[in-house]
Amino acid sequence: MTGGLLVSGALAALFASAIPSQQSPSVITDPPPDKIVIEVATVNGSGCPAGTAAVAVSQDNTAFTVTYSDYLAQVGGGAPSTAFRKNCQLNLIVHVPHGFTYAVASADYRGYASLQPGASSTEKASYYFQGSPNTESRSHSFRGPYDDNWQATDETDWAQLVWAPCGVQRNFNINTELRVSAGTSDPAQTSFMTMDSTDGDISTIYHLAWKECPGR
Repeated sequence: MTGGLLVSGALAALFASAIPSQQSPSVITDPPPDKIVIEVATVNGSGCPAGTAAVAVSQDNTAFTVTYSDYLAQVGGGAPSTAFRKNCQLNLIVHVPHGFTYAVASADYRGYASLQPGASSTEKASYYFQGSPNTESRSHSFRGPYDDNWQATDETDWAQLVWAPCGVQRNFNINTELRVSAGTSDPAQTSFMTMDSTDGDISTIYHLAWKECPGR
């Protein structure tokens, strides 16, 4: 995926606190043969105005991709005062094939940042299942001078995966945020961080693991 913003899973610790874990590597199966369907229930935020975020499922049912086309935080150089922080809240309905459940195994983030000396930026992601009182978050910081692609990866050990409950519909929520601080940089110069790129949309990929539900 061109200019991809991969998202590999900072999610497991969240799930560990959100839903009782069912973790046995021996029950992990190949992806279910039937297609999964992921619908966007709602999408809100300054980083994903209407029509600028889309979701697609991979052919092998092992990942889904959220694509953004207008996700940019910036500060300095005449940028609007509210542009230093952008966020996007996705509420997803995941229709899982009968008899299977899923966990998010990994998420990788990638984008582009141009930070003046003295400036800094942060990418943050939070995840939770609907109805859970717990939210797990991960942050990655960058400091200027910086003018390049950026990437952040979080991985979850197989033994720590926590699965969506079998037979229960729980919407999956993803809240991402970009924040840029001018710090001691020249206020006449612009610093920015993006989940968008000059050569194509940036995508966030959530990699899934599968297993059969008990009694299937």
